[in-house]
Amino acid sequence: MVNYARPFLRLLEGLERLPGIGPRSAERIAFHLLRVPKEQAQQLAQSIREVREGLTFCEACFNVSESSRCEICQDATRDASLLCVVEEPKDILAIEKTGAFRGLYHVLMGAIAPLDGIGPELLKIEELSRRLSDGHVQEVILATDADKEGETTAAYLSKLLRAHNGLRVTRLALGLPLGSHLEYTDHATLARALEGRRPL
Repeated sequence: MVNYARPFLRLLEGLERLPGIGPRSAERIAFHLLRVPKEQAQQLAQSIREVREGLTFCEACFNVSESSRCEICQDATRDASLLCVVEEPKDILAIEKTGAFRGLYHVLMGAIAPLDGIGPELLKIEELSRRLSDGHVQEVILATDADKEGETTAAYLSKLLRAHNGLRVTRLALGLPLGSHLEYTDHATLARALEGRRPL
């Protein structure tokens, strides 16, 4: 193995901890950072610091936010009777890009995955039930991923939400490829899936 300087090795180790970044990708990124102007690398470092220190999760929906409530939850023009349940904050970004949804969101912060030791109690499901207890929400759209964990989570939530009388529970329409993640789905397909959602 090549003996790099210690700061470079620490950078490689840090990059390899990021999702989807293996040893080769980490090396490419690290060498790229060495070649760019110093100011550009410092801007990136500053952006990372600001995100870590200045952002939190919305107390209502668990989206990424600069304050206790995210911009979407604070937007009085959104339809509060419509609630879209997603796995991660990045899924909100994917749906917002379609321009096809004007309701509110709830982020579960994951999906049920028994093999990974993730059960319903580790997700923001209890918080979802509390949000629904005031009766303002009329429809919940289950927009979990179309993979095994997402389908398991949607089935669990569908059964749980039946306890809320008069609540319409829907699922994104077919058209999302099996095993797909919302963040990788093109905007047109995602918009059609929202518009054609089906009751559960």
